Formats: sequence, structure tokens, C-alpha cells
Amino acid sequence: MIITEILIENSKKYGDKTALVELEPAIDNRREITWKQFNKQSNKTANALDSIGIKKSDKVIQLMTNSMEWLPIYFGILKSGALAVPVNFRFFAEKIKKCAQISEAKAIFFGEEFIERIEFIKEALDKTIKTYIFTGNKNLCPSFAVSYEKFITGATDEEPKQKTDINDDASIYFTSGTTGLPKAVLLTHKNLESACITEKRHHYQTHEDNFLCIPPLYHTGAKMHWFGNFIAGAKSVLLKGVKPEWILKALSEEKITIIWLLVPWAHDILIALENKTLNLKDYDVKSLRLMHIGAQPVPPALIKKWMQYFPNRQYDTDYGLTESTGPGCVHLGIENINKVGAIGLAGYKWKAKIVDDNNQETAANQVGELLIKGPGVMREYYKNPEETKKALKNGWLYTGDLAKIDKDGFIWLVDRKKDLVITGGENIYPVEIENFLMTNNKIKDAAIIGIHDDRLGEIAAAIIEAKPNVKIDKREIINFCEKLPRYKRPRKIFFDKIPRNPTGKIEKPELREKYAKYSTVIKFK
Repeated sequence: MIITEILIENSKKYGDKTALVELEPAIDNRREITWKQFNKQSNKTANALDSIGIKKSDKVIQLMTNSMEWLPIYFGILKSGALAVPVNFRFFAEKIKKCAQISEAKAIFFGEEFIERIEFIKEALDKTIKTYIFTGNKNLCPSFAVSYEKFITGATDEEPKQKTDINDDASIYFTSGTTGLPKAVLLTHKNLESACITEKRHHYQTHEDNFLCIPPLYHTGAKMHWFGNFIAGAKSVLLKGVKPEWILKALSEEKITIIWLLVPWAHDILIALENKTLNLKDYDVKSLRLMHIGAQPVPPALIKKWMQYFPNRQYDTDYGLTESTGPGCVHLGIENINKVGAIGLAGYKWKAKIVDDNNQETAANQVGELLIKGPGVMREYYKNPEETKKALKNGWLYTGDLAKIDKDGFIWLVDRKKDLVITGGENIYPVEIENFLMTNNKIKDAAIIGIHDDRLGEIAAAIIEAKPNVKIDKREIINFCEKLPRYKRPRKIFFDKIPRNPTGKIEKPELREKYAKYSTVIKFK
């Protein structure tokens, strides 16, 4: 079933039940809408787009931070027959321009945070974009745009007449670009449907569940986890802000049953509890049944500590890519808590295998590239046949992630191919060292990168972020790392904040550029 049809069914079945709640703790604001209101607002958006000439297969950009309007607009774009193009709100003006040029978007929804960026590139955007719809405070609407409120005024809330097939193109998502420039991933309506089915199958959502959504909705991870509640017609809460006290307060007051966290947020909650700046007794978290983490490797030490504070709760790890319509192609499974650290098994209706450089399946515990095949695999990299050919072969998606399978068939993520550090002919997998460093209770976050060395090719450098108000020096790190084999020990140690993108992935290119000046170069006389 096309996801717009799922929305219609929810509107009929649960019309007056709450669909979405928006919490903005910084200004003590709470809003909510019902399933019927959600569907009608999407219809008005779709019919308004039709009135300005948006047709089937046209592209419409969403450049918005999380808000109550985000999802109704997204579904409105899909109902119009156009392709929704969510864009990373952290992108600078030039990247926004690139996304618009690749997608050839004809309209854009944007919030007040982006006025200056849009104005800076508007001349270039005007080549394809004809309508600018402003979703912020209407009193701040720039002269070149129409406010969203005015845009949908007069549009009917009846179901649009546009017919959509399950195999039609639905959305273009841009990759996070942690190993290079973002690529445009073309997803179909069937891909989106599969994400709903997979998520519900893995986490058993019912109409009684309540999902706390914190990550940005432009990313497949957040939205496709929400899809599990969506297909069950269940309530969800959009939290604008990631402070530990805000998360725990939302859990308590909204009676949240499922939460998806990024590693840094889980760390911050645990640090606040350890430091006693927050007391768990001040919050009612009895409703919480499942916490799951994805988007990056998960340190086992983190989950062990989490389970001490939140015992007898379900836990899952989810692995996915934008190219696989988000998470679920591989997942740990709530019944496999004994395998924490692994990303798990192939997801529902998915296949996975590890291959070597000769495309042959590897033996147990041998590192190779992770390949996946299933209903969420993208159609293509939009307008990029060369990259598509590299990534898609015989229905298999080559993820670019290094992994291994243990004797029980569980997949363990080792690292990104491009993040591999080769020192003196030995492979060093940064995630392995990062996980080790995270067992030190003075360390909040850690990253391992390769720095050029004339003698060894590369050496491993550790960037360490200490916990707040905690002192740790290089000698302590060196002594701590003596437990590692000599070739795996970091040769250089820096103390710095670890940059992560909105989905929690370490910005390795940024770190490599920053610390490249510390390369070891042999000077010959």
C-alpha cells in the first residue's frame, strides 16, 4: 500500500486520535494534531501545489527543521504526484544550490532559518524554482516568497485526483556525505512502503505505542523509524532539542514507549545521571519499552551502562543507509541482547553477505565489504549512472562498509572502507579502537583517523573528547592503550571536540583535514 493511502486509512480509522505532538521545551510550547487534521493538511498542500502547476514527477524541496508542518507537507508533496526532496538543514548555501540543481526542483518549502542562505543563491535557484513557500512566522516572510498559511488558503482538503503507482518515483534523499560529496538517492513508493513494513516487523508497534522522534526528519533514519508507528496508526512526539533533561521530561510526561537515540545523546543522558545533575527518580519512565540506536557503530560499553539505569527494557541496533531507504536491512533484534556490538542479521525480507576484493563470500570472522539486497534498495543515484553502476550489481547494493560474520551468523560492522587505516601493511579498523577507548570512563567521545607517515604509510591518530569537568592527559591514554596490540595503538593523541553530523556520524573528512598538518614527513638532505 502506498504510504499516502496508509495516511488516508489512519484518518478514517483513528480520525480524532492524536497523530503528532510537537514539543519545544526551550519556549515551553506544545502542539498536537489528529490523524484527520494531518490528512486534510496534506490534501490542502497537494491541491495548492497542483494550483501552481506542479505535476507528476516534478521535484519539490523541503528545507525545514523539524516541526508540526514537516510531515503533512511531505505527504502533501507525495499526494501531488511530485517527488519530495528533503535537504539537510545543516548544508551551507552552495550545497543547497547543488541539491536544487541536481533535482531540478520547481518549488521549495523553507523555514526562517534559511532566508539568508536562499537569498545568497536565489539567482541560481530561479533557473528552475518558480515558487518559494515560507513555512516560518508569516510576519517574517521575505518578499520573494508566499507564506505557507497563505499558500494553502483556499485549497480544498479533498483527496487529490492525482493517481500514483507503487513503482513510481517518490523521493530524492541526499546522503550524509561523510566520505565525500552527498549523492542524490532516488527512492520509489515501493521503497517507502517497505520501510514501514520492515520497521513494524522488527519493533512490533501497536496503536498503543508512542514514539519519541528527535533526529532530523530530512534523514531517512528518523522518518523510517517513525514509519513503524505510522503504519500502526500510533501517536508520535517530535522533540525539538536534545538536552538530556528535555528527553527524560518528554519520556515522563508524554508516556513514551519507544525512543531512537544517537550515540552522543545516549552518552549525554548517562553522563548527566552519573554526575547526578539529573536524577532518574524525578521522572516516570515506566512506559518505556524499547530504546534503539542506529546511524553509527554502537560501543557495547554504552549499552551495558544504559541497561544499568534502564533495566528490563528492550534494546535494538539498526543498520541502514539512505540507499536502503533507511534502517532495517540489518538489525540486531530485541531478542539478541547477548550480541550487543553486532549490527545483527539480515532484516525482514532482506539478504546480506560479506565479500572479498574478488567478490567471493568470506569465511567466518574474515573482513570484507557488506552487500545487501532487499525491497528498500534505491532505484539509482539520480542523474549519476557511474556511481549507480559502482553501487548496484545484480540487485546487490555495495555498501562501502567493512564487516565480518561470526560463527553464529551475526554481522559485525568493522568500518567504512574509506576510513580504514593501513599502517606498515597492517589494517587498523577505527571503530574497533574507538569502541575500546569508549570503555574508559573518563572519555565522552573518541575518533580514530589516519595521518600520513612516510615510513609506515599511515599512522593512527586518536582524537579524544573528555567528559565534562574530567581531567585526562596523553600519558593516561598511552597507558590505557597498552592493552591493545602494538600496531593498533594510536601514535598521536589530540584532545578536541568530536564533530558529528545531525545523524551522529563522526565527520572523519573534517578531522583528517584539520589534523593533516601533523603528518610525519621524512626530510632528506
